Amino acid sequence: MWSGPPQPDEGLPTGPSAVSVPWKNLGPSKGHRESPGGLVEASASRKEAQAEEHTAAAPLDVSRLRSSSMEIREKGSEFLKEELYKAQKELKLKDEECERLCKVRAQLEQELEELTASLFQEAHKMVREANMKQAASEKQLKEAWGKVDTTLFSEFQAWRASPTLDKDCPFLERVYREDVGPCLDFTVQELSALVRAAVEDNTLTIEPVASQTLPAVKVPTVECHNTNTCALSGLARTCHHRIRLGDSESHYYISPSSRARITAVCNFFTYIRYIQQGLVRQDAEPMFWEIMRLRKGMSLAKLGFFPQEA
Repeated sequence: MWSGPPQPDEGLPTGPSAVSVPWKNLGPSKGHRESPGGLVEASASRKEAQAEEHTAAAPLDVSRLRSSSMEIREKGSEFLKEELYKAQKELKLKDEECERLCKVRAQLEQELEELTASLFQEAHKMVREANMKQAASEKQLKEAWGKVDTTLFSEFQAWRASPTLDKDCPFLERVYREDVGPCLDFTVQELSALVRAAVEDNTLTIEPVASQTLPAVKVPTVECHNTNTCALSGLARTCHHRIRLGDSESHYYISPSSRARITAVCNFFTYIRYIQQGLVRQDAEPMFWEIMRLRKGMSLAKLGFFPQEA
């Protein structure tokens, strides 16, 4: 163990008189570290070597980059040419389609102009004809007003102000007495009364005779199930239609003449029901003349005049 400062050997000089020996670093020895100065010099040497290697490899890298750049340019140029060709082709197709559509449009415009001109002429013709018919109707109306019974029109106006199906009002009472009653007055009185009530209640059904007919009831002294005998007139007639009253399952075969009389009365009641329900929106004069036309139909049917198809 060390116990104190070293003692000078005997016979050796001490202090400043000792001989100094110059020291030279021969390089790093095993077990000793390099000095910072040596590390810096070694690092600088390696960097210089790498720089020299990089300088030598630089021309080769530039050549490769140039070659790659030229290849990319060529491929890009080919791609752009193909895209340009496709775009030009699509543009050409669109131009052709636009040209075709322009032709179609021009043709449609020409057809529309011709159609418009034709419709314009037709409309003028219809207006002219309508004006002529209106003038003729007004003339006929004026002439008719000179012949019509003002009492009938007054009764109609009073009924129109408060339309009703009550047959005791003056207007309907006259129509019942002069038209409806005589038109539905058949030989078989009992069935005539039932038919009249069904017409007033709007429960009468008229249908053509089917190939297979259903059994029908008998009216006194009249065979109703016989298609060759009219159940209302009792006359031997070919019956193409039959009637049913209300919900009854009984059918009565009727002749064309009887059917025409029933139909004429039904048409009259249908029209006055429309007026009562507010479905007819006309002035008083057109309504009155329509009712007069329906009354004329009842009078003709009563006298035996009816269409052949009845």
